Formats: sequence, structure tokens, C-alpha cells
Amino acid sequence: MAKLISKTYGDALFDLAVETDKVDVLLLEIEQLQKILAENAEFGSLMNHPKILKEEKVEVAKNVFAGRVSEELLGFLTIIITKDRYREIDGILTYFVAKVKEYKGIGIATVTTAVPLKEDQHKAIEKKLLDTTKYQSMEIHYDVDASLIGGMVIRIGDRVVDSSISTKLSELQKDLLKLQV
Repeated sequence: MAKLISKTYGDALFDLAVETDKVDVLLLEIEQLQKILAENAEFGSLMNHPKILKEEKVEVAKNVFAGRVSEELLGFLTIIITKDRYREIDGILTYFVAKVKEYKGIGIATVTTAVPLKEDQHKAIEKKLLDTTKYQSMEIHYDVDASLIGGMVIRIGDRVVDSSISTKLSELQKDLLKLQV
């Protein structure tokens, strides 16, 4: 359900950004808003408090953000609050950012390896991903997970390429268990 809400509201915000030709402006504002909301958990608690009226929440949001964000984003926040969807704000904003990056040809990938990679390995991975995908540029996040033993796992959206040693060993174990002696 949360994914559907994030998609519905994220798509609406994206459509608004494209229609008003403010994709870059809204992307920048939303990335800043995500940082502010992450640093101020009390604001989220206030917006999600069941005993505070929606009208009061909207007034607080307007007092905090009016003049600091665009009218489009302020209006969007007002809708989120009045429709009782503030609990999903992180998912909605994350969905919007991913949608804008997709629109601009920026791929978002997570590369997990057993050991930290060197800079030249980062460049080789980025080049390979750019050569094998439709993206013009890549935003790559690197993670280390020693349980992989070796190899790597690359995740772009809902696609996963797993060439880790631990997965290969697991598959080998399954194949061996199927054998009848």
C-alpha cells in the first residue's frame, strides 16, 4: 500500500514539475527538504500526531516553509497533510527523486562488494554500467559486505546482478543436494 501511495503522489508531483517546467528547481528543493526532515524528527512527530487537527498541521507547515520553498512544493505538502499521507512523505519524496533522475538519464546503482574497491575499479564499474544501460550518467553507491566472500552484487532499481561467491556457493550446494547417490 505504501508503494502505491508513494507512486501516486510522486507521479503527481513529477507531472506538476514537468508541466510547470520546474523539474530542476523541485528536485533541488526536495533533496534539501529530505535532509531537513531527516535532521528534525520532531517535525515528523508533530505532523503525524493524531490529536493535532489537520488545519493546525497545515498552518505549521506554512509557517515553517512559506517563502523558503516554491508555491508548488508548499501546495503539495498541504495536500499530503490534508489527505493524511504525511506518514508516507519519505517514500513519496524518494520516489520523486528517482523518477526525476530516470527522466534526466541518471541511473542509480548500488554496488556491494566483499572488500572496499579502489578508485580505478570504481571508474571501470561506472564505465561498464554506462556501456550496458541506457543511462547517460550513473550515481553509484558502494557498500561493503564481507559475507559475499568475493565478487559483487549490483542493484539498479529492481534489477539485480549477483556474481558473489556466496551466491555461487549456495547455488552449488542446492545442485549437490538434488543429486541422487
